[in-house]
Amino acid sequence: MTKPLIIVESPTKIKTLKKYVGNHFQVAASSGHIRDLPVKKLGIDVENDFKAEYVNIKDKSNVISQLKKIAKNCDDIYLAPDPDREGEAIAFHIIDILKKKDRRFHRVLIHELTQKGIEDALKKPLSPDENKYNAQQARRKLDRLVGYQISPLLWQKIQRGLSAGRVQSVAVKIICDREREIRSFEPEEYWTINADLMAKVPPLFNAALVKIGRKKAKITDEQQAHKIVADLKDAQFLVDEIKNKTVKRNPQPPFITSKLQQDAINRLRFSAKKTMVVAQQLYEGIDIGTGGPEGLITYMRTDSTRIAPEAAQEALSLIAGTYGQAYAMARPRYFKNKNKAQDAHEAIRPTSVFNTPDKIKSHLSEDQFALYDLIWKRFVASQMAQAVIDQKAILIKAGNYLFSVSGSTVKFSGYMALYDTQETKSDTDIQTLPDVTENEVLACEKIIPRQHFTKPPPRFSEASLVKELEKNGIGRPSTYASIISVIQDKGYVELVKRYFYPSELGFIVNDLLVASFPELLDVSFTAQMETNLDNVETGSMDEVELLSRFYDDFSRTLDKARENMVSVKGVGIRTDLSCPSCGSPLHIKIGKNGHFLACSAYPDCTFTSNYTRDEKGRIAIDKKQVDDTPVKDCPKCSKPMVQKEGRFGLFLACTGYPECTHTESVMSENGSKDIGMDCPEPGCSGRIVEKRSKRGKIFYGCSTYPDCKFASWDKPVPKSCPECNAGFLVEKETKRDGRFLKCITPGCGYKESR
Repeated sequence: MTKPLIIVESPTKIKTLKKYVGNHFQVAASSGHIRDLPVKKLGIDVENDFKAEYVNIKDKSNVISQLKKIAKNCDDIYLAPDPDREGEAIAFHIIDILKKKDRRFHRVLIHELTQKGIEDALKKPLSPDENKYNAQQARRKLDRLVGYQISPLLWQKIQRGLSAGRVQSVAVKIICDREREIRSFEPEEYWTINADLMAKVPPLFNAALVKIGRKKAKITDEQQAHKIVADLKDAQFLVDEIKNKTVKRNPQPPFITSKLQQDAINRLRFSAKKTMVVAQQLYEGIDIGTGGPEGLITYMRTDSTRIAPEAAQEALSLIAGTYGQAYAMARPRYFKNKNKAQDAHEAIRPTSVFNTPDKIKSHLSEDQFALYDLIWKRFVASQMAQAVIDQKAILIKAGNYLFSVSGSTVKFSGYMALYDTQETKSDTDIQTLPDVTENEVLACEKIIPRQHFTKPPPRFSEASLVKELEKNGIGRPSTYASIISVIQDKGYVELVKRYFYPSELGFIVNDLLVASFPELLDVSFTAQMETNLDNVETGSMDEVELLSRFYDDFSRTLDKARENMVSVKGVGIRTDLSCPSCGSPLHIKIGKNGHFLACSAYPDCTFTSNYTRDEKGRIAIDKKQVDDTPVKDCPKCSKPMVQKEGRFGLFLACTGYPECTHTESVMSENGSKDIGMDCPEPGCSGRIVEKRSKRGKIFYGCSTYPDCKFASWDKPVPKSCPECNAGFLVEKETKRDGRFLKCITPGCGYKESR
């Protein structure tokens, strides 16, 4: 009799599973989805209950053939793709491919790739979850209806290759709205006044003015600040009240997906995408010297804080043995889920707390260790005792003015001995306060007035964008990383020094979509759609009902947009600037190499220019560096070549244009583009120059391009590698290591401080 077959989603799980199921099962992988909607057409029959036309994915023909071959004589097939909606869809599509009379299909949900997790799943197989599959189908169909019908509209109105997405477009809107808030923000002046004070015993401490009379201190200008300073020069500083209290602080719950991404971004400088890739590796299994790969964490796509009682008890045992009984809870601590949280999975935790980070460090890569250490500490800390903190506040009167200072002392560290989750913690903000008594006179050493200006709201980082999406119910934990990747890949936003800036293209696309599809890009509408998808999963809403409600309104809006959406293709967006050549209005246009200013009187006037925007969004024409002095003869037509400046810096252009389109890169006279290094390619006589990509990102390439195609995102340095004798190193910089040089020869890995 043929052994039953287990089909998982990822091939990397096969080895882990075989370690535990032995010879009792065959194991194969689907390598993700094997069926999907067709690429070249909508694939949804909107007139027939939105029936989907699923086809086999072209690149998966070999996988499908292999699955059919392995399953040929199997009576029982255990479907073990990931325990989420996408995994459920994969399971249903495997059934479509392999269904056969008398063949039995069992759905198994493996939440952790350990012996216990696998055995428990196989002992309690389920029927495939049709509601969960319907929820996945509904999401897929919604995204296809939006993407495949709005994107061609953008091609027609702006340029080919653009795309819109039901969720990604809302994320872009959030970033664009924040940028406009920043541009329209007008700073307001305010002042603070602090006093350096000394009691009978040290140390010196600093107190802040908090009240003037009975009102909160509000100092709006320098004149008011100087008057207060003058009043305080002759005032007596007297301790008015001392407030002592002890507070107990609880640890945060174990990670859910969004919180893991936020902490990994902030603490480890990982991207959301990298966090999920590394977490997937830890979940699928790593050989830690136990005779084969072993899953180190539970399933990493979850918004539930639930934990298994046995896992909590295991943590308590480790805490008592490692830190002492005082740090261990008498009983496990459990956390309540938010209302919208799905409870299908546990929180993200180590599969065994006894696999301590230090114990398995030698088996993990640097990134795997860093993320595992974060997950392990967060989970173990969640089961540790409260931290006990003594807080002290001193109120100080000085005439009609009231100053305040506070400090705190950790009386018992509790969970903070392992993992402090206070995001605002700063050692520089903590003061050690002296022992004082009420009515004690304090000596004022110095009065310090400071001018400040209110600041605009900050731009979104990856972490704060994930937090914003989560807060507004946009997307789900499993989709945040892909949303962030897509909006960058499409060129709608740019991550500059860890903060998101909308590109010019992002603004144009966003504004046209908001004007034509206001409801679709509304945050609350998108959040409600996520709730509706959850309702389909629980069976409280019908998939066809959801799609019908959406499409009735969407199709009407789409028809109006086809007629009324403003076309900027070839025309551009009008600006307030006038053409310096003819006085006509200048427009922002988008070409194959990006956006630029062009005269609206084209072709009568051919003026074009790069431009810059200041912090307020105001546009300024870039001054072009043009030198009509012939530099050399064109190697193609022998006409003179002159220096010009384009989007990517200075270049030489043939004066025979447009008949001859030959151009060459050049270095600026002050050497700012030349990094002082010959091209390392054998036989090349070029120099390495700094360039910019189509999206404005700096890279380094050979001055003889296209004859030599050497290019590097990292700055090359003319220093040979002492390990492998490579001709150059590259310069890198990370928060952890600072600036350093690295050899990029495969297999070398040499690194040195810069």
